[in-house]
Amino acid sequence: MINTLHIKNVGIIDEISIDLNKGFNVLTGETGAGKTLIIGSLEILAGGRFSKEMIRKGEEYSFVEISVTSNNNEDVILSREININGKNLCKINGRMVTVSELKNFMSSIIDIHGQHDNQSLLNSNVHIRLLDKFAGSEFKNIKLDYLEKYSKYKRLKEEIVKNYGDDKEKQRKLDLLKYQSNEIEEANLKKGEEEELEEKKKKILNTEKISKNLGIAENEILNVALESVQSAMKSLEKIDDINEEYLKTAETVRNIYYELEDCRKNNIKLFRRYIF
Repeated sequence: MINTLHIKNVGIIDEISIDLNKGFNVLTGETGAGKTLIIGSLEILAGGRFSKEMIRKGEEYSFVEISVTSNNNEDVILSREININGKNLCKINGRMVTVSELKNFMSSIIDIHGQHDNQSLLNSNVHIRLLDKFAGSEFKNIKLDYLEKYSKYKRLKEEIVKNYGDDKEKQRKLDLLKYQSNEIEEANLKKGEEEELEEKKKKILNTEKISKNLGIAENEILNVALESVQSAMKSLEKIDDINEEYLKTAETVRNIYYELEDCRKNNIKLFRRYIF
């Protein structure tokens, strides 16, 4: 129950306080007297929309406050102040609240009806329900089938948006895929190319190790093994005409010498390839 109503700077109302404690209250007056502004002030306090035009000319804000007795027989003071810059200040017993909280609290305190509020036929929100009722059971199965398909359509649409995004996001992804596809085509990739590149990478990373060990191998073959085998070969050639056994031995050592020589040449080639 509303006990008192205080209004300030709303329309033509400068400031007014109304005591609604006693009996049944009726507001009467000529057109333009401000009856609608009083009801509008209650709607504002009930969380309704507010237009800047409702602020009294020359003022910076409008203010509405009421004292009510709640369902728990507790006295509660509610207020709402709206500034010309659009800012809202809502309070319940001095505690700041949101417009939504104020509206929720007031829903159990005040109920405003107009002269046509009972005419549901004028309410567009119920038109479809009235039409379905008029169609009867003949179209019931058609409606249920439609609702099922429409629900499925909405789920699929949500999944598409979830997986691929909206049209702008899909276009962005499509442009990216086209760019990546062109990059792959221009790269002219070949089968086995990755393995080949990995092998080259491995060699490059081990250049110092390869260079060092090839140098050691070349030195050992050239300065140690090859010279020793060559010396042995020359010595055996001096006696290979004595008998068949010496001849075969000299031939075997000669083959070893030539193989070492080939190995030395190849090793030098490998060494130069890695270094240069």
